[in-house]
Amino acid sequence: MDMRDNREQVSLTRDVEAALVPVGDRITLKAGEPATITQALGGSYTVVVGGNMFRIDAKDGDALGKAPATPTPTQSADAPLGREQMEEAVWEQLRTCYDPEIPVSIVDLGLIYECELAPVGVQAADWKVHVSMTLTAPGCGMGDYLAEDVRQKLLGVPGVKEAEVELVWDPPWEREMMSEAARLELGMF
Repeated sequence: MDMRDNREQVSLTRDVEAALVPVGDRITLKAGEPATITQALGGSYTVVVGGNMFRIDAKDGDALGKAPATPTPTQSADAPLGREQMEEAVWEQLRTCYDPEIPVSIVDLGLIYECELAPVGVQAADWKVHVSMTLTAPGCGMGDYLAEDVRQKLLGVPGVKEAEVELVWDPPWEREMMSEAARLELGMF
């Protein structure tokens, strides 16, 4: 897949906070700066400004001339979900999280090592989710940023009252952990 076909040139409509990829430092990009959107997946944006790559949160899409994304629940909050349905909803939500440099979900990249659900509170519909995940490179400064993105998206699933995301490094991530679909998408066969 040639990502150049999906690039879009825009000018920032307002100052916006962004994370410098891959180090994760928070930087304010200024209104009027030209930006190239290289990836718009899972609600967030990866842009190139001044030769550097940045990730802009979904809520700040308006700075790129896009409607700011609002989280959409995966299920109606009116109908409590059983364990199996909640697991499906959680995995569906995890598939909306993307590495800012690779146009594949963190699930298909094989970055999610463990996802556990436990009932919490007195309501049968309340759940705690614990995720153990890794990164494609241990030195990546985007780890805390990605973990918080995952946590916030999990909290957007109706019925999830607590979400904990733990970054782990054992076993180290390898390309073989990617799904077949991810390898095909990235031309890694």
